[in-house]
Amino acid sequence: MFAGPRARARLRERGFVASDVRVIPAAAGGPKGLALNALDRFIFGHWLRDATQPVHLIGASIGAWRMAVACLPDADAAFAQMADDYIGQDYPREPGRQPKARDVTRIFGAVIDARLGGQADAILAHPSYRLHVVTSRGRHVMRREGRVRTPLGYLGAFASNLVSRRAMGGWLERVMFSDPREALPFALHDYRTRQVGLDARNLAASILASCSIPFWLDAVHDIPGAPRGAYWDGGITDYHLHLDYAQMNEGLVLYPHFQTTVVPGWLDKALKHRHAATARLANVVLLTPDPQWVRAVMPNAKLPDRGDFKAYGDRIAERQRDWRRAVAESARLADEFAELGQRTTIEALPLT
Repeated sequence: MFAGPRARARLRERGFVASDVRVIPAAAGGPKGLALNALDRFIFGHWLRDATQPVHLIGASIGAWRMAVACLPDADAAFAQMADDYIGQDYPREPGRQPKARDVTRIFGAVIDARLGGQADAILAHPSYRLHVVTSRGRHVMRREGRVRTPLGYLGAFASNLVSRRAMGGWLERVMFSDPREALPFALHDYRTRQVGLDARNLAASILASCSIPFWLDAVHDIPGAPRGAYWDGGITDYHLHLDYAQMNEGLVLYPHFQTTVVPGWLDKALKHRHAATARLANVVLLTPDPQWVRAVMPNAKLPDRGDFKAYGDRIAERQRDWRRAVAESARLADEFAELGQRTTIEALPLT
């Protein structure tokens, strides 16, 4: 467990109690999110289930899927189903080639619609949780997807991001689809942003868009209730949701994560100087698996990742077996968090 200075003081004073939680972010990261499945099942299905305070759930990419699942009536069972759905992914493709984006979009979109689209009203009526889905909307040349304009647009976004994160806003803007009942308890002033109300018409489409990895899935165009345009993976603008949580007047941010750094955008992965903790994370509690534990118990000595689709190739049954083993091993994370919840004082490591 790692924590910012304000969060460390609170943990030292009274331990970690469910009533302190005001925000839960969920990062992009594809299959890495499977390692958090058991922790999600415990937190949302049991530990936080009876919370009475509003809790804002903010997700990008697989994190958006996870946070929508958390809002379902039986979160424990829904997260188990989500793991089965994710592990069971299998798309038609030619031998040795990546599946076509249109096929991935069609099949994956059907899963999102089946599991979440028909339950939008229940998700948006949760008594305590307020869902916020992050997407990346193309601007100018990227306002529509195209065989030429999309690669050119992402090349421009990459070059602009090298100069500054804000400069990338000339190519892609953050569009946050939010539960209209209550605004986020902090401002989104760090990057070009639009906010749109979530409703039954756009919930499934916004989650599909948030999961639409460029060149792997098609962009989602013209989401109901939102500005027209092409919408892609929320992780592009907000890979790990390094937002200004410190503006909150009360409470803590509980962040189940798969690594010890909170990287702002997907294009910042190689820019190590942007990985350090900042004052924005002062009230954040970061739960993350120990890298030594990962190397010792996880298949291939690592968390599942998107590279596994290529590494396993046509050995689909082997990939699915190893991913199921990773989910089973991650039950230890839930057990350790349950034990921490019994302590009256906790000494967390500082975020770095």
